Amino acid sequence: ANAGGAWDNAKKIVETELKMKNTPLHAATVVGDTVGDPFKDTAGPSLHVLIKLLSTITLVAAPLFI
Repeated sequence: ANAGGAWDNAKKIVETELKMKNTPLHAATVVGDTVGDPFKDTAGPSLHVLIKLLSTITLVAAPLFI
């Protein structure tokens, strides 16, 4: 979930602090921002479900290993 925000912040840093618009670095950060926006909207909820599922499976299976 944080990766999408990091890609967005990288683009902002390249544009404002480094002032490197119209460079290959800027083009790469624009691609990262384009991928990062939907990524942060979809990866967060799906990872949340995965974490909940794994913790539930662990609690159910723990007595088998003790």
